[in-house]
Amino acid sequence: MKLRLAPILISAAGVCLIGLLVYGISTRAASRTLDTRVHEGQRPTAPDASRSLPVLGHSGAGSLAAQRGKVVLLNFWASWCVPCQSEAPLLQHSQARLARSRATVLGVTYLDTSPDSEAFVRRYHLSYPNLRDNDNGDFAHAYGTDQLPESFIVDRSGHVVAIARGEIEQKFIDKAIRLAEGT
Repeated sequence: MKLRLAPILISAAGVCLIGLLVYGISTRAASRTLDTRVHEGQRPTAPDASRSLPVLGHSGAGSLAAQRGKVVLLNFWASWCVPCQSEAPLLQHSQARLARSRATVLGVTYLDTSPDSEAFVRRYHLSYPNLRDNDNGDFAHAYGTDQLPESFIVDRSGHVVAIARGEIEQKFIDKAIRLAEGT
């Protein structure tokens, strides 16, 4: 009886180990390499800047690279995200001042449906460009984004200079404005 039980227990243990491995790979934390580099004073190139994403609510595509020469406040959001709802009016209010200094907010939806995202843009009267990440959130994941909202300031040459994980405040936007104004 003991001889028959041993292979069953070994097989069960193997299945459990494989299950743990699959779970560990699928739930691993987002990469924070970008955060570390910015914190150390480096200015890493914005990941996947040339990746073409659909323009939300319009035909065509856009990219971060298309904004080259501008300071960009890159904001990842979703309609279901309560802090995103709180910061949307602040971002919209700041867009005019950013635009006067050759800067812009660039919104990117993350894990959201197109109709819900489009309704969000209408609800908050967002005038800045908004792109739609693919269904897997690959563009957002290149930035280590796995929670919302998350924002990044990208300088005119396409380098990340500041990161905000969580809801932003006016002082983060002011940092983008100062960079755009050259002060």
